[in-house]
Amino acid sequence: MGLTLLATTLNPMNSNPQIAGIKDIAKALGISIGTVDRALHERTGVSLKTKARVLQMAEKLGYKPNLAAQALKLNRRIEIAVVLPKQISHFFDPLRAGIRSAAEATVGIHVNVTFHEYPRMGQGDSELLEARLKDKCDGIIFTPGNPRKLDPIIRSLTVQGAAMLCVASDAPASGRIGLVSAHGYTSGALAAELLSHKLTCKVPVATITGELTTLDHAEKLRGFAATLALLAPHLSLLPVVESHERPKEAYRQTITLLRGETKPQGLYISTANSMPVLQAIEEEGLLGKIQVVTTDLFQELVPLIETGKILATLYQRPFTQGKVAFESLIAYLHEEKKISPMIRLAPHIIFRSNLPLFTDRLDDISDSGPS
Repeated sequence: MGLTLLATTLNPMNSNPQIAGIKDIAKALGISIGTVDRALHERTGVSLKTKARVLQMAEKLGYKPNLAAQALKLNRRIEIAVVLPKQISHFFDPLRAGIRSAAEATVGIHVNVTFHEYPRMGQGDSELLEARLKDKCDGIIFTPGNPRKLDPIIRSLTVQGAAMLCVASDAPASGRIGLVSAHGYTSGALAAELLSHKLTCKVPVATITGELTTLDHAEKLRGFAATLALLAPHLSLLPVVESHERPKEAYRQTITLLRGETKPQGLYISTANSMPVLQAIEEEGLLGKIQVVTTDLFQELVPLIETGKILATLYQRPFTQGKVAFESLIAYLHEEKKISPMIRLAPHIIFRSNLPLFTDRLDDISDSGPS
Protein backbone atom coordinates (compact mmCIF):
# COMPACT_ATOMS: atom_id res chain seq x y z
CA MET A 1 0.00 0.00 0.00
CA GLY A 2 1.44 3.36 -0.97
CA LEU A 3 1.04 6.64 0.84
CA THR A 4 1.82 9.59 -1.42
CA LEU A 5 2.60 12.81 0.36
CA LEU A 6 4.04 16.24 -0.20
CA ALA A 7 6.70 16.52 2.47
CA THR A 8 9.50 18.73 3.70
CA THR A 9 11.93 18.22 6.55
CA LEU A 10 14.08 20.89 8.09
CA ASN A 11 17.67 19.94 8.85
CA PRO A 12 17.73 19.69 12.66
CA MET A 13 21.44 20.45 12.68
CA ASN A 14 20.95 23.60 10.67
CA SER A 15 17.70 25.37 11.51
CA ASN A 16 18.99 28.95 11.35
CA PRO A 17 16.65 30.92 9.09
CA GLN A 18 19.51 33.34 8.22
CA ILE A 19 21.57 30.74 6.30
CA ALA A 20 23.21 32.22 3.20
CA GLY A 21 21.66 31.67 -0.20
CA ILE A 22 22.80 32.02 -3.79
CA LYS A 23 22.03 35.77 -3.75
CA ASP A 24 24.38 36.27 -0.78
CA ILE A 25 27.22 34.45 -2.56
CA ALA A 26 26.68 36.51 -5.72
CA LYS A 27 26.64 39.75 -3.73
CA ALA A 28 29.81 38.87 -1.81
CA LEU A 29 31.72 38.06 -5.02
CA GLY A 30 30.19 40.81 -7.17
CA ILE A 31 29.01 38.39 -9.83
CA SER A 32 25.62 37.39 -11.19
CA ILE A 33 23.23 34.97 -9.53
CA GLY A 34 23.22 32.92 -12.74
CA THR A 35 26.99 32.48 -12.60
CA VAL A 36 26.80 31.30 -8.98
CA ASP A 37 23.99 28.89 -9.86
CA ARG A 38 25.97 27.40 -12.75
CA ALA A 39 29.09 27.02 -10.60
CA LEU A 40 27.24 25.31 -7.75
CA HIS A 41 25.40 22.89 -10.03
CA GLU A 42 28.30 21.84 -12.29
CA ARG A 43 26.91 23.57 -15.38
CA THR A 44 28.93 24.83 -18.30
CA GLY A 45 29.84 28.46 -18.93
CA VAL A 46 31.89 29.06 -15.78
CA SER A 47 35.68 29.14 -15.59
CA LEU A 48 37.50 26.90 -13.14
CA LYS A 49 38.81 30.00 -11.34
CA THR A 50 35.31 31.43 -10.87
CA LYS A 51 33.95 28.08 -9.81
CA ALA A 52 36.67 27.79 -7.16
CA ARG A 53 35.85 31.28 -5.86
CA VAL A 54 32.14 30.44 -5.68
CA LEU A 55 32.70 27.17 -3.83
CA GLN A 56 35.09 28.84 -1.41
CA MET A 57 32.63 31.64 -0.64
CA ALA A 58 29.74 29.15 -0.33
CA GLU A 59 31.69 27.25 2.31
CA LYS A 60 32.67 30.46 4.10
CA LEU A 61 29.07 31.67 4.28
CA GLY A 62 27.71 28.28 5.32
CA TYR A 63 25.59 27.89 2.18
CA LYS A 64 23.52 24.73 1.88
CA PRO A 65 21.45 23.99 -1.21
CA ASN A 66 17.67 23.88 -0.88
CA LEU A 67 17.26 20.26 -1.86
CA ALA A 68 13.53 20.40 -1.31
CA ALA A 69 13.23 23.14 -3.90
CA GLN A 70 15.48 21.21 -6.27
CA ALA A 71 13.34 18.11 -5.88
CA LEU A 72 10.22 20.09 -6.66
CA LYS A 73 11.89 21.68 -9.65
CA LEU A 74 12.92 18.30 -11.00
CA ASN A 75 9.54 16.81 -10.02
CA ARG A 76 11.43 14.03 -8.28
CA ARG A 77 9.58 11.63 -5.99
CA ILE A 78 11.31 10.26 -2.90
CA GLU A 79 10.54 6.55 -2.51
CA ILE A 80 10.48 5.22 1.05
CA ALA A 81 9.77 1.57 1.88
CA VAL A 82 8.78 0.44 5.38
CA VAL A 83 9.42 -3.27 5.99
CA LEU A 84 8.12 -4.45 9.37
CA PRO A 85 6.58 -7.61 10.89
CA LYS A 86 2.86 -8.01 11.50
CA GLN A 87 3.50 -9.57 14.90
CA ILE A 88 3.76 -8.22 17.55
CA SER A 89 0.87 -5.96 16.55
CA HIS A 90 0.66 -3.91 19.75
CA PHE A 91 4.27 -2.84 19.18
CA PHE A 92 4.59 -2.61 15.41
CA ASP A 93 1.14 -1.13 14.72
CA PRO A 94 1.89 2.02 16.74
CA LEU A 95 5.37 2.12 15.21
CA ARG A 96 3.77 2.19 11.73
CA ALA A 97 1.30 4.80 13.00
CA GLY A 98 4.23 6.98 14.05
CA ILE A 99 5.72 6.75 10.55
CA ARG A 100 2.38 7.66 8.97
CA SER A 101 1.92 10.56 11.35
CA ALA A 102 5.34 12.00 10.55
CA ALA A 103 4.77 11.57 6.82
CA GLU A 104 1.33 13.17 6.85
CA ALA A 105 2.57 16.11 8.94
CA THR A 106 5.20 17.17 6.41
CA VAL A 107 4.79 19.23 3.24
CA GLY A 108 6.99 20.42 0.42
CA ILE A 109 8.54 17.54 -1.55
CA HIS A 110 7.00 14.48 -3.14
CA VAL A 111 7.35 11.39 -0.93
CA ASN A 112 5.82 7.99 -1.57
CA VAL A 113 5.76 5.68 1.47
CA THR A 114 5.01 2.01 0.86
CA PHE A 115 4.38 -0.39 3.74
CA HIS A 116 5.35 -4.07 3.53
CA GLU A 117 4.45 -6.67 6.18
CA TYR A 118 5.86 -10.13 6.89
CA PRO A 119 4.41 -12.56 9.47
CA ARG A 120 6.90 -12.17 12.33
CA MET A 121 10.55 -11.50 13.10
CA GLY A 122 12.70 -14.02 11.26
CA GLN A 123 9.90 -15.25 8.99
CA GLY A 124 9.67 -13.57 5.60
CA ASP A 125 11.83 -10.54 6.39
CA SER A 126 14.76 -11.47 4.13
CA GLU A 127 12.45 -12.19 1.18
CA LEU A 128 10.65 -8.85 1.52
CA LEU A 129 13.90 -6.90 1.84
CA GLU A 130 15.44 -8.71 -1.13
CA ALA A 131 12.35 -7.86 -3.21
CA ARG A 132 13.10 -4.17 -2.62
CA LEU A 133 16.18 -4.52 -4.84
CA LYS A 134 13.94 -4.16 -7.88
CA ASP A 135 12.12 -1.12 -6.45
CA LYS A 136 15.13 1.23 -6.32
CA CYS A 137 14.04 2.87 -3.08
CA ASP A 138 15.69 6.03 -1.80
CA GLY A 139 15.33 4.82 1.76
CA ILE A 140 14.10 1.81 3.73
CA ILE A 141 12.99 1.67 7.38
CA PHE A 142 13.17 -1.85 8.80
CA THR A 143 13.67 -3.92 11.95
CA PRO A 144 16.45 -6.51 11.65
CA GLY A 145 15.55 -9.74 13.43
CA ASN A 146 18.72 -11.71 12.76
CA PRO A 147 21.42 -9.28 11.54
CA ARG A 148 23.80 -12.01 10.37
CA LYS A 149 21.12 -13.38 8.07
CA LEU A 150 20.11 -9.95 6.75
CA ASP A 151 23.53 -8.23 6.50
CA PRO A 152 24.27 -9.33 2.89
CA ILE A 153 20.85 -8.13 1.67
CA ILE A 154 21.20 -4.82 3.52
CA ARG A 155 24.63 -4.30 1.93
CA SER A 156 23.23 -5.04 -1.54
CA LEU A 157 20.46 -2.49 -1.06
CA THR A 158 23.02 0.04 0.22
CA VAL A 159 25.25 -0.49 -2.83
CA GLN A 160 22.20 0.07 -5.02
CA GLY A 161 21.71 3.45 -3.31
CA ALA A 162 19.04 2.84 -0.67
CA ALA A 163 19.58 4.51 2.71
CA MET A 164 18.87 1.70 5.18
CA LEU A 165 17.64 2.86 8.60
CA CYS A 166 17.14 0.38 11.46
CA VAL A 167 14.28 0.91 13.89
CA ALA A 168 13.64 -0.94 17.19
CA SER A 169 16.78 -3.09 16.78
CA ASP A 170 20.14 -2.78 15.08
CA ALA A 171 22.34 -4.40 12.44
CA PRO A 172 25.56 -2.45 13.09
CA ALA A 173 27.83 -4.35 10.68
CA SER A 174 25.47 -4.16 7.70
CA GLY A 175 26.25 -0.74 6.28
CA ARG A 176 22.98 0.74 7.53
CA ILE A 177 22.99 4.54 7.89
CA GLY A 178 21.77 4.62 11.48
CA LEU A 179 19.40 3.49 14.19
CA VAL A 180 16.33 4.71 16.06
CA SER A 181 15.34 2.57 19.04
CA ALA A 182 14.68 2.45 22.75
CA HIS A 183 17.83 1.87 24.76
CA GLY A 184 17.88 -1.90 25.18
CA TYR A 185 20.66 -2.13 27.77
CA THR A 186 18.98 0.51 29.92
CA SER A 187 15.64 -1.30 29.70
CA GLY A 188 17.24 -4.46 31.05
CA ALA A 189 19.07 -2.52 33.74
CA LEU A 190 15.83 -0.85 34.88
CA ALA A 191 14.08 -4.22 35.14
CA ALA A 192 16.89 -5.61 37.26
CA GLU A 193 16.87 -2.58 39.57
CA LEU A 194 13.10 -2.80 40.03
CA LEU A 195 13.29 -6.47 41.00
CA SER A 196 16.25 -5.82 43.32
CA HIS A 197 14.06 -3.46 45.38
CA LYS A 198 11.20 -5.97 45.68
CA LEU A 199 13.17 -9.19 46.24
CA THR A 200 15.43 -8.89 49.28
CA CYS A 201 15.88 -12.59 50.03
CA LYS A 202 18.12 -15.05 48.20
CA VAL A 203 15.81 -16.24 45.41
CA PRO A 204 16.09 -17.01 41.69
CA VAL A 205 14.84 -14.74 38.92
CA ALA A 206 14.31 -15.44 35.22
CA THR A 207 14.05 -13.69 31.89
CA ILE A 208 11.84 -14.55 28.93
CA THR A 209 12.81 -12.97 25.63
CA GLY A 210 12.07 -13.32 21.93
CA GLU A 211 15.29 -14.32 20.19
CA LEU A 212 18.80 -13.48 21.31
CA THR A 213 19.87 -13.18 17.67
CA THR A 214 17.89 -9.93 17.73
CA LEU A 215 20.35 -7.35 19.03
CA ASP A 216 17.73 -5.44 21.04
CA HIS A 217 16.85 -8.57 23.03
CA ALA A 218 20.52 -9.43 23.56
CA GLU A 219 21.20 -5.91 24.85
CA LYS A 220 18.30 -6.09 27.29
CA LEU A 221 19.59 -9.38 28.70
CA ARG A 222 23.11 -7.95 29.01
CA GLY A 223 21.83 -4.90 30.89
CA PHE A 224 19.64 -7.07 33.13
CA ALA A 225 22.40 -9.53 34.02
CA ALA A 226 25.04 -6.87 34.65
CA THR A 227 22.80 -4.73 36.85
CA LEU A 228 21.47 -7.72 38.76
CA ALA A 229 25.04 -8.79 39.58
CA LEU A 230 25.89 -5.26 40.72
CA LEU A 231 22.78 -4.30 42.70
CA ALA A 232 21.39 -7.66 43.81
CA PRO A 233 24.09 -10.34 44.07
CA HIS A 234 21.71 -12.26 46.36
CA LEU A 235 19.45 -12.92 43.35
CA SER A 236 20.46 -15.80 41.06
CA LEU A 237 19.69 -15.58 37.36
CA LEU A 238 18.26 -18.68 35.70
CA PRO A 239 19.10 -19.53 32.07
CA VAL A 240 17.28 -17.25 29.63
CA VAL A 241 14.12 -18.57 27.96
CA GLU A 242 13.78 -17.78 24.23
CA SER A 243 10.17 -17.84 23.03
CA HIS A 244 11.13 -17.11 19.40
CA GLU A 245 8.11 -14.73 19.36
CA ARG A 246 5.78 -17.72 19.06
CA PRO A 247 2.84 -17.41 21.51
CA LYS A 248 2.34 -21.17 21.94
CA GLU A 249 6.03 -21.70 22.55
CA ALA A 250 6.13 -18.82 25.05
CA TYR A 251 3.19 -20.37 26.95
CA ARG A 252 4.67 -23.87 26.94
CA GLN A 253 8.13 -22.77 28.06
CA THR A 254 6.68 -20.63 30.85
CA ILE A 255 4.71 -23.60 32.19
CA THR A 256 7.90 -25.68 32.13
CA LEU A 257 9.80 -22.93 33.93
CA LEU A 258 7.19 -22.54 36.66
CA ARG A 259 6.91 -26.28 37.26
CA GLY A 260 10.65 -26.82 37.43
CA GLU A 261 12.64 -27.58 40.55
CA THR A 262 13.93 -23.99 40.76
CA LYS A 263 10.94 -21.69 40.59
CA PRO A 264 11.64 -18.00 39.90
CA GLN A 265 10.31 -15.37 42.28
CA GLY A 266 10.97 -12.58 39.82
CA LEU A 267 10.44 -12.48 36.05
CA TYR A 268 11.50 -9.99 33.38
CA ILE A 269 9.64 -10.39 30.07
CA SER A 270 11.85 -8.44 27.67
CA THR A 271 9.62 -8.92 24.62
CA ALA A 272 6.26 -7.24 24.00
CA ASN A 273 4.89 -10.75 23.39
CA SER A 274 4.00 -11.10 27.07
CA MET A 275 0.37 -12.27 27.13
CA PRO A 276 1.06 -16.01 26.67
CA VAL A 277 3.58 -15.80 29.51
CA LEU A 278 1.13 -14.00 31.79
CA GLN A 279 -1.60 -16.50 30.91
CA ALA A 280 0.66 -19.36 31.99
CA ILE A 281 1.55 -17.60 35.25
CA GLU A 282 -2.14 -17.01 35.98
CA GLU A 283 -3.10 -20.62 35.27
CA GLU A 284 -0.41 -21.75 37.71
CA GLY A 285 -1.96 -19.48 40.36
CA LEU A 286 1.18 -17.36 40.62
CA LEU A 287 0.11 -14.06 39.05
CA GLY A 288 0.50 -11.44 41.75
CA LYS A 289 2.83 -13.71 43.74
CA ILE A 290 5.77 -13.57 41.35
CA GLN A 291 7.21 -10.09 40.79
CA VAL A 292 6.80 -9.46 37.04
CA VAL A 293 8.24 -6.67 34.89
CA THR A 294 6.88 -6.59 31.34
CA THR A 295 7.65 -4.64 28.16
CA ASP A 296 5.47 -2.03 26.42
CA LEU A 297 1.82 -1.19 27.07
CA PHE A 298 -1.45 -2.35 25.56
CA GLN A 299 -5.02 -2.74 26.75
CA GLU A 300 -4.66 -6.28 28.12
CA LEU A 301 -1.87 -5.16 30.47
CA VAL A 302 -3.79 -2.25 31.96
CA PRO A 303 -5.95 -4.17 34.51
CA LEU A 304 -2.95 -6.28 35.55
CA ILE A 305 -0.95 -3.15 36.38
CA GLU A 306 -3.96 -1.51 38.06
CA THR A 307 -4.42 -4.48 40.39
CA GLY A 308 -0.73 -4.85 41.16
CA LYS A 309 -0.39 -8.23 39.45
CA ILE A 310 2.39 -6.70 37.34
CA LEU A 311 5.02 -4.64 39.15
CA ALA A 312 5.77 -2.36 36.19
CA THR A 313 6.16 -2.28 32.43
CA LEU A 314 8.95 -0.68 30.40
CA TYR A 315 7.44 1.31 27.56
CA GLN A 316 9.58 1.39 24.41
CA ARG A 317 7.55 4.22 22.85
CA PRO A 318 6.94 2.59 19.45
CA PHE A 319 4.91 5.51 18.07
CA THR A 320 7.77 7.88 18.81
CA GLN A 321 10.30 5.42 17.36
CA GLY A 322 8.38 5.35 14.07
CA LYS A 323 7.94 9.12 13.95
CA VAL A 324 11.59 9.85 14.69
CA ALA A 325 12.76 7.16 12.24
CA PHE A 326 10.85 8.71 9.33
CA GLU A 327 12.00 12.24 10.18
CA SER A 328 15.61 11.07 10.55
CA LEU A 329 15.59 9.23 7.23
CA ILE A 330 14.21 12.21 5.33
CA ALA A 331 16.72 14.52 7.02
CA TYR A 332 19.55 12.14 6.06
CA LEU A 333 18.45 12.03 2.43
CA HIS A 334 18.59 15.84 2.37
CA GLU A 335 21.97 16.13 4.08
CA GLU A 336 24.99 16.95 1.94
CA LYS A 337 27.38 15.62 4.57
CA LYS A 338 25.17 12.60 5.33
CA ILE A 339 25.22 12.73 9.12
CA SER A 340 24.15 9.28 10.30
CA PRO A 341 21.30 9.33 12.82
CA MET A 342 21.96 7.30 15.98
CA ILE A 343 19.04 7.93 18.32
CA ARG A 344 18.36 5.94 21.50
CA LEU A 345 15.12 6.80 23.29
CA ALA A 346 14.84 6.48 27.06
CA PRO A 347 12.23 3.84 27.99
CA HIS A 348 9.37 4.97 30.24
CA ILE A 349 8.74 3.08 33.48
CA ILE A 350 4.99 2.65 33.97
CA PHE A 351 3.66 1.84 37.44
CA ARG A 352 0.12 1.78 38.74
CA SER A 353 0.62 5.37 39.98
CA ASN A 354 1.43 6.92 36.58
CA LEU A 355 -0.57 4.49 34.41
CA PRO A 356 -3.40 7.01 33.71
CA LEU A 357 -0.91 9.33 32.00
CA PHE A 358 -0.41 6.66 29.35
CA THR A 359 -3.75 4.86 29.08
CA ASP A 360 -5.50 8.07 27.99
CA ARG A 361 -3.52 7.84 24.76
CA LEU A 362 -3.71 4.13 24.05
CA ASP A 363 -6.82 4.38 21.89
CA ASP A 364 -5.06 6.88 19.64
CA ILE A 365 -1.96 4.65 19.40
CA SER A 366 0.02 7.65 20.60
CA ASP A 367 2.87 7.11 23.00
CA SER A 368 4.68 10.34 23.44
CA GLY A 369 3.82 10.11 27.12
CA PRO A 370 4.91 12.61 29.71
CA SER A 371 8.12 14.45 28.93
